[in-house]
Amino acid sequence: MSQSSESKNFFLELESRELDKTFFEKTEEVPDWHNSHQEGELAVDVLSKNKFIVVVSTMAGAVTEDIEVNIHNDLLTIRGRRKNPISDKGSYHHQECYWGAFSRSIVLPVDVKADLAYAEYKNGVLKITIPKKDEDRKIPVNIIES
Repeated sequence: MSQSSESKNFFLELESRELDKTFFEKTEEVPDWHNSHQEGELAVDVLSKNKFIVVVSTMAGAVTEDIEVNIHNDLLTIRGRRKNPISDKGSYHHQECYWGAFSRSIVLPVDVKADLAYAEYKNGVLKITIPKKDEDRKIPVNIIES
């Protein structure tokens, strides 16, 4: 029997059977991205300059009071919240913007002086400048004869 006649027979059998409607229904719902994630994720750029690491992230819609930046050892964490400027809940025809809590943690590429880091937020762009630790610094070691 040829492939095409086998396919026809299969579909004829399906048509002749009385199938339960639930046979073809989805059993597992695909989660909606906006409802299934507690936090959105930020896009970041990490730039290495001579004596600094510079991290840049766009976060339009966030206000300075809702942004938090922490550095622990070599881990940089940015957290915040974007508030939807449209308070009247309507029916969206198309929605791509993420509103709500967001966070991003990245491992920095070099050791840094976290206590000397500073951040600027202007026109929806966060720029974090972190001084690098001196890698070429020589540490004298005392040798004791025994």
